[in-house]
Amino acid sequence: MDTEATGSPPSTLYLVKQLELAIRAVLDDALRPHGLTTPQYTALTVLAHRDGLSSAQLARRSFVTPQTMHELVLLLERNGLVVRSRDTRNRRVRLVHLTDAGRERMARCASAVTALERRVENTMTGPQLAEFRERLRRAHAAVAPLALGASGSSAR
Repeated sequence: MDTEATGSPPSTLYLVKQLELAIRAVLDDALRPHGLTTPQYTALTVLAHRDGLSSAQLARRSFVTPQTMHELVLLLERNGLVVRSRDTRNRRVRLVHLTDAGRERMARCASAVTALERRVENTMTGPQLAEFRERLRRAHAAVAPLALGASGSSAR
């Protein structure tokens, strides 16, 4: 809840959520011409760093539910951006792999995403940015175990 009207500053969680929503809106607008949504782009970037994840693993790393990821993977697969293969260790699991077309689509989006990141980073000096990133990591480390207990899975 925004408490500025009452004279008290907004809570830290409120400010974090405001930033998240603003970033999401800008990313959605930047990615739309490339035929991607923010969750789809996030999934592609996760696969670019760690290819061959199960849909459940990809969901955790992309901050969406397994059901949502299942739908995302089907759409990405139909568009030729990912392919799935059977896990040789567990035939019931299908692993998701980024295709060359997926990598090319990500590359076309890179400048817009980088511009947004730079816009945030340019509000700080180098040392301030390093401190900000470290504080974000610490905040995540403090909250992540609570999310693990609530959902039975980790966000990372």
